[in-house]
Parts: sequence; C-alpha cells; structure tokens
Amino acid sequence: MIRSRAGGPVPPWGLAVTAMLSVQLGSALSVDLIGQVGAAGTAWLRLSMGAVIFLIIARPPLSRVRRPDVPVLLGLGVTTGLVTIGFLSALEHIPLGTAVAIEFLGPLSVAALRSHSARALIWPGLALCGVILLTEPWHGDVNLVGVMYAALAAIGWGIYIILTQRIGDRFTGISALSLTIPVAALTAAIIGIPQAAGHMNLGVLAVAAGLAVLLPVLPFALEMLALRRLTATAFGTLMSLEPAMGLLLGLIVLHQQPSPIQFAGILLVVLAGAAAQRGGRRTRSFEPAHSTPELGSTP
Repeated sequence: MIRSRAGGPVPPWGLAVTAMLSVQLGSALSVDLIGQVGAAGTAWLRLSMGAVIFLIIARPPLSRVRRPDVPVLLGLGVTTGLVTIGFLSALEHIPLGTAVAIEFLGPLSVAALRSHSARALIWPGLALCGVILLTEPWHGDVNLVGVMYAALAAIGWGIYIILTQRIGDRFTGISALSLTIPVAALTAAIIGIPQAAGHMNLGVLAVAAGLAVLLPVLPFALEMLALRRLTATAFGTLMSLEPAMGLLLGLIVLHQQPSPIQFAGILLVVLAGAAAQRGGRRTRSFEPAHSTPELGSTP
C-alpha cells in the first residue's frame, strides 16, 4: 500500500491530485512528439510503452477474470485508447488549459448525474463557472476542430471514470491495467501506426517511453487506487483541479499565457475541488474475491 511519511495511508484525494499532475505534465511534454508522429501516433506509442511496463510490473490476472468482467475490461481499454487520441488531437488545435477545461465536462457530468444530494451539486456548479471562465467562449475565436476533439475526450473520460471504478472493485491494485492498457494500445494502433510510420527512430522511442511513465503508467495506477476509495461524484468533482493544472503547466512548459479572467477561473475550480474531496470516501466496503499486488509491492 502507498503510505505517507507519517506512516498512514495516502488519502485518496492525494492519489488523485498526483495523478492529475502527472497527466498534465505528460500532456504538455507530448506536444513536441505530436509534431513528429501525429496525435494518434503519439497515443499509440505512449500506450504501447505503457502496456509493456504494466506487463512487466504486474501479472495479468487472466485466471481471475469472470465472464461479466470481459465487456467492462474491453470497454475500459477501448475507451482509454479513444480518450488518449481525442485529447492529444485537441492539443494540435487549442491550448492545453482550454482542452483540459472542455475535457473536464465529462467527469463533471458524472458528478452531477451520480449525485444523490442536491446540496452536492453546488460544487459541480461552481466548477462549471470556473470552466467557463477558463475557456472564455465570449471571445468568439473558437477552433471548432479542437473543441470537437476535446468534447469527444470529455465523453470518453466520463465513461472511463465509471468503468475504472467497476474494475477497481473487482481487482485490487494495478493488475487490471495489464489487461486494459494493451487493449488501449491496440485501439490507438488502428490510426496511430499509419500516422507514425516513416517517422520512427530511437530518439522518438526513447521519448515515448519516458512519456509513458508520466501517462499512462503513473496516473492510471493512482486513479485506479483512488477510485476504490472515492465516490464517482467526489472523484469527478475533484477532477475540477485539472483545468487549473493544465493552464499552469501550459504557461510553464508551453508558454501559453492565460488571461486574468482565466486565473479567476482557476480560483473557482480549485475551491470546488477542495470542497468536493471532503466527505468523498466511499462508504461501501468490499473485498475482491481475489487480491492482486498493490502499487509498490512485488508482483
């Protein structure tokens, strides 16, 4: 189990925030690779490298997969591949912070639809106001292609959250990722291989391997662990921090300058995310029929 310096388990919101930082750093650093092998080519290379890493560090629990698990595992793998392609394609057309803000509407919708309390809708509502400030739609200069790709990623991300929580309830740790990430890589390969063909070299492969650690290996593993201890509503609203992280890393890494209004949007989404994580632990306890190694343990 992942533990803090104080010796206690790392809180689930801490796992989620670390995953978000890794995702946004990996996304920002992927822009140059996208320019070389395309968005789908970058997605395919990152997911393929990630699949290899997961297969090395975790044994695929094939003998523990039940028939009802198969469509969920396949669905999660395909969704992961499509979300990765969609989001990286959006980065070809719109700034990182804007792409993340639009993509966030997926988990925001999950938070709203899965909430059983009218009071809990305050935080998704506040986060939505922040997203609007981050995207600044009133300027009218909108790249519709980029928005379309980000919107497709948003739909996929919402589905990803629901499916990941279901898989996390069946398999302890990260072993399920050794099943779903290879499926995601095969999904991305359909478009990614033709796009990347003729542009591959050792330098590209080395960069892709490094980016695979930032995304998908580290964040997907942490999200899997976080979703086992958070409600979909709490996790989805906590993801409201991600547009802020995307905007800031876009500024630091890609030199994409945000406006003062976008900084106001950051404040709103941070407040919504901080409020959402309070009381967000899952109250239902469960014990998977078969446990597999936790992150950081020997498989």
